[in-house]
Amino acid sequence: MMDASANAGGAKATPMMEQYIEIKAANPDCLLFYRMGDFYELFFDDAVEASRSLGITLTKRGKHLGDDIPMCGVPVHAADDYLQKLIALGHRVAVCEQTEDPAEAKKRGSKSVVKRDVIRLVTPGTLTEETLLDAGRANNLLAVARLKAGPGGEEAVYGLAWIDISTGAFRLAETTATALSGEIARIDPREVVLSEQAADEPEIAAAVSYVDAAVTPVARALFDGATAAERIARYFQVAAVEAFGSFSRAELSAAAAALAYVEKTQIGVRPPLDPPAHDGVGAAMAIDPATRANLELVRTLSGERKGSLVAAIDRTITGAGSRLLSERIASPLTDPDAISERHDAVAAFLDDDALRAEVRGLLAGLPDMPRALSRLALDRGGPRDLGALREGLGTACMLAERLKRADAPLPAELATVAAALSDLPEDVADELERVLEDELPVTGRDGGFVRPGVEPDLDEARTLRDESRRVIASLQATYAEETGIKSLKIKHNAVLGWFVEVTALHAEKLMAEVQTGESRFRHRQTMAGAMRFTTVELAELEAKIASAADRALALETAMFRRLRDRVVEAGPAIKQAAAGLARLDVAAAFAELAADQRYARPHVDRSLTFSIEGGRHPVVEQALAAAASDPFVANDCDLGPPEGSDAGRIVLVTGPNMGGKSTFLRQNALIAILAQAGAYVPAVRAEIGVVDRLFSRVGAADDLARGRSTFMVEMVETAAILNQAGPRALVILDEIGRGTATYDGLSIAWAAIEHLHEVNRSRSLFATHYHELTALADRLDRCFNVTMRVKEWKGDVVFLHEVVAGAADRSYGIQVAKLAGLPKAVVGRARDVLAQLEASDRKSERAELVDDLPLFSATLARHDPAPAHDLLRETLAGLHPDDMSPREALDALYRLKAAANNKDKEK
Repeated sequence: MMDASANAGGAKATPMMEQYIEIKAANPDCLLFYRMGDFYELFFDDAVEASRSLGITLTKRGKHLGDDIPMCGVPVHAADDYLQKLIALGHRVAVCEQTEDPAEAKKRGSKSVVKRDVIRLVTPGTLTEETLLDAGRANNLLAVARLKAGPGGEEAVYGLAWIDISTGAFRLAETTATALSGEIARIDPREVVLSEQAADEPEIAAAVSYVDAAVTPVARALFDGATAAERIARYFQVAAVEAFGSFSRAELSAAAAALAYVEKTQIGVRPPLDPPAHDGVGAAMAIDPATRANLELVRTLSGERKGSLVAAIDRTITGAGSRLLSERIASPLTDPDAISERHDAVAAFLDDDALRAEVRGLLAGLPDMPRALSRLALDRGGPRDLGALREGLGTACMLAERLKRADAPLPAELATVAAALSDLPEDVADELERVLEDELPVTGRDGGFVRPGVEPDLDEARTLRDESRRVIASLQATYAEETGIKSLKIKHNAVLGWFVEVTALHAEKLMAEVQTGESRFRHRQTMAGAMRFTTVELAELEAKIASAADRALALETAMFRRLRDRVVEAGPAIKQAAAGLARLDVAAAFAELAADQRYARPHVDRSLTFSIEGGRHPVVEQALAAAASDPFVANDCDLGPPEGSDAGRIVLVTGPNMGGKSTFLRQNALIAILAQAGAYVPAVRAEIGVVDRLFSRVGAADDLARGRSTFMVEMVETAAILNQAGPRALVILDEIGRGTATYDGLSIAWAAIEHLHEVNRSRSLFATHYHELTALADRLDRCFNVTMRVKEWKGDVVFLHEVVAGAADRSYGIQVAKLAGLPKAVVGRARDVLAQLEASDRKSERAELVDDLPLFSATLARHDPAPAHDLLRETLAGLHPDDMSPREALDALYRLKAAANNKDKEK
């Protein structure tokens, strides 16, 4: 396929094609939308790729270097739809517009080409058009900067800066390699900007791979830390970046790169971004990417919003509110006081049904003010964006008044919102209401958005444009009355324009008056049966009529620009009010959810308590109700420290498949997230000591892209938990070790539980089919057993989905297989095989197994400082040479020798 940049040898390209090739050469990594009249045309390889991606016809236009030039095009008015498809497929698009009037080009010669230039690069992270954006999701552009580890070998530091151009939000954070993937998953960017060198680094590539985002490598110079502060200050036109707070070098490097990329893609237009705000590490619950995916917080494992936690709880009625809800679920707070303030706001709406109903009624249909404001500031907005601000500001004023009339004193969260709404520029709202029509066009290119009576000159131009026939008819009647010639007509043709025509019978009389100078008429043309005249008034009217449409449009365009400048100037106050409306929407939505689904206010404090009474899974409960199925069975959960202990419990959950183990595990994790996000929770009662980190390993699948099997994925996720979880963490583990041989899996699960108990000391739920593990509850003082209650009836199993104390003694796998529809012959054969296996596996009882195994070494070191030789004897007693590989035996021997050497040194 021909490269558009090739232009050597062969036939000379046309002037237009030369222009296209030059512009394309400057934007080689983008599809070039080249404006030609009412179409954006694509040529050469761009045309081939676009026709394939968009499903549009590929044609040809002329020749270049002797070959046909592939071409396709899309109408300008439908360009947004095509851009959306291309961006979704990962393409970047350079939009090339005409930058001069075609009439000006003609003055330079008949073969002159209209000047064109790229006005914008459209990328996933720099979208502003309403049709290209997801109303319920922030459109974050993330830049990641890496500072290398210091000479002491300390861990590398990463700076994160993310911008949502569609709203102006701009935040910074610093993190480590360990937490990088979790932070990127929390931000959930649409596009990630990296230096070309960083894009190849395994740590960054692995972290970015967890999110569905386009990755854009850029020049390393954009991340230059030495000049970063100066570049940020220059962008915001301040003397020093310290005016916005104290930021690390890594954060500043990322921020400068993000701003540079924004300037590059917007080409000469500077988006009105908020000053950079620090997003403090530790202010939000840390949730790694695997946990987010396993719990399906914002999207399901298949990538859909439907079926996720957010979809189940979302009762917001504005786009900004929906985005804030997703942000809060992605970043639950860890400050009990701030959490309590959010709960207070929900309680206020829950206690006052009338207030909640009125607020939600006013919010219904509220336009997306931040995104409308951003489009106007970028000169991409239209009359409807001004209309959105008019409606939004009007609604904000009404809500401010309603909050003032609340029956009870407003809690802190709502009082802050009321104050923000009271600071709105009312004069701007009044002017928008005075000037703008009730019904507004999508674009302003044809006018029609200013009310009649606002501007006299505009009204006159419109009258001439729209009612020229009536004006001419009125003038004709005036002339006929003055001359007494009833047959006088005002006509128009392309040569003379407008003229007065009388028949030959009356022409002599009118001509005589003209010659004496007693008439306003001037002779223009004599015909065989008529004579034509003009007047100064008619000539002036003709000029006005000819330019009326252009004049009317110019007057409306000037008025649009004045209004746009006013709202952009008032942008900070409008953004503050819009943020307050979003908070109001979320608080009222949480109250609506609580009232509708019988949710309770959780108590969140700084203890290690985790006590849930009558907890339910928010997504499963609603799915059962929608299917008119059996009601959800609520269950209790207590993971707080036992009496006299300073660490949380480990609860081992056993029971059959389909019994509800995974649902029970997930619901408690989701309750913690909802509580710390500021929502009420699906429970009768909930007391939760702040969870600083949440880990969930529930289910797994092959990760073929990284060359990992299901078991390897499971082990990597488990390793992350055991290496990072602390006393304030909540750990959810389901079926650890099932992806390998039975005894290997049992051994790993056994060791993981001991490590959680003695080293991590986390509040944990551990579901397993290894019934041997339940014996650990007899040896570990904070380990407890619960099981999913079932009943057997005539050879079948009935799942009751109730969590009760105790341990299951069987898995009912064959009964579940029967329910799944396996052939009777297979089920019968399975029963026979199971009976033989159980008969041959009578080696030792679970208690004996525990007695035979030494407890985890950390337990011995912490609680039983026995002499080293006693430790040797116990370790030897725990070795089974017949079951060990040569390598395992050698490793065991080295450990024994090391223990003996330590004892000799002590002597």
